[in-house]
Amino acid sequence: MKKREFLKTSVIFSTAVFFNSCKKTPKRTNWAGNLVYKTDKLLNPKTVAELQNLLKISGKTRVLGTAHCFNTIADSEFSQISSSAFNKVINLDKTAQTITVGAGIKYGEFCEYLDKEGFALFNLASLPHISVAGACATATHGSGIKNGCLASSAVGLEMITANGDLVKLNKSDPDFPFVIHSLGVLGMLTSITLKVQPTFKMNQVVYQNLPMSALKDNFLEIMSSAYSVSLFTDWKNKNISEVWIKDKSKPGYKHAEEYFGAKLATKNLHPIETLDPVNCTDQLGVDGPWYERMPHFKMGFTPSSGKELQSEYFVPMVNAYEAFMAVETLNEAISPHLMITEIRSIAADDMPLSPFYNKTCLAIHFTWKQETEAVMALLPQIEKVLEPFSVRPHWGKLFTIAPEKLQKSIIKLKEFKAMMLKYDPKGIFRNDFIDKNLFGKEV
Repeated sequence: MKKREFLKTSVIFSTAVFFNSCKKTPKRTNWAGNLVYKTDKLLNPKTVAELQNLLKISGKTRVLGTAHCFNTIADSEFSQISSSAFNKVINLDKTAQTITVGAGIKYGEFCEYLDKEGFALFNLASLPHISVAGACATATHGSGIKNGCLASSAVGLEMITANGDLVKLNKSDPDFPFVIHSLGVLGMLTSITLKVQPTFKMNQVVYQNLPMSALKDNFLEIMSSAYSVSLFTDWKNKNISEVWIKDKSKPGYKHAEEYFGAKLATKNLHPIETLDPVNCTDQLGVDGPWYERMPHFKMGFTPSSGKELQSEYFVPMVNAYEAFMAVETLNEAISPHLMITEIRSIAADDMPLSPFYNKTCLAIHFTWKQETEAVMALLPQIEKVLEPFSVRPHWGKLFTIAPEKLQKSIIKLKEFKAMMLKYDPKGIFRNDFIDKNLFGKEV
């Protein structure tokens, strides 16, 4: 075939791939339904080669995972690329104790397989229905003072850049900490390799009605008392309504009836005590596989498009009690609009854009009623009382922290921007959210 004919054929093929992969759909929303995406163009590449061709001709775009973000971080006026087709287990290396998966796979889609092969992940989020790439991109986390966010288990990746190049990185590459948690602005991840550990059994128990006064002298001890600890409160009556304790199973171990003044529950509970716990992972100290205890909700349960909003803030663990009590001063303003608040801990990591960069943090997570106007008016008040504690927000949830304050809290922002110029010089993967929060541009 002559060169001119070859080029002509290639252009026709690439254009056909683009239009075949670009579906015009009805107005699409995020998981909670609080956000309608601006574009009706959803690109659905099935292979790496197809993705490479798409990126060469698609123009500005954003990668879309399982749509569990509550803000516009994954939104675009032009197009979105779905990662859903990259959802297979690629390789389990038993010697190296790693598993390589498609970046779009949900944690709940491979944990059982991993367990049957004799291995376990180090951590899981409350919901196992989120994608690996989405969790890594936003520094989404589980709980445990020795457990890092989900991205901290990643030791390798493959990514397609804006111009269609395939990039392979491992943990030893200096770019790796920037790329694995990059808010999706350096390229589209196609596979991720995660470090695993030998499988184990876990159990969890719930204690009810922990007095907030118990936190004053025991906060660190409480948060360090098990593999994973979560405190739930509605900020009423200076009370922690539930303490969820998840730990590795120990033969013959019996949980105490009392825990810092809280009483051991005698029935399964939902984090919101009035709701049915049928979809929650088993409690009452019953042993089970790690993947059926680490999350709060069962993997077989597909969450509906729940009417809720979420925001979450992180402060250094050394300021845990003071920051917690600062939020408590707003209890009367918060409670009417709140479903529940969860308090967790996350270990320090080495990813420059992460809220946990070089510091173990306390997480203060709010699940709100879907009362957008009231919630957005409350967030600046919460952020103000947390400001003295070097507060950082969850990248995928609602916040109003001014861009200049957020940028000052990112120690290596200059280096990250250099990475953006290296991998995406034309800003193909940038959107209004990125421009505002990392560059301070008004949108």
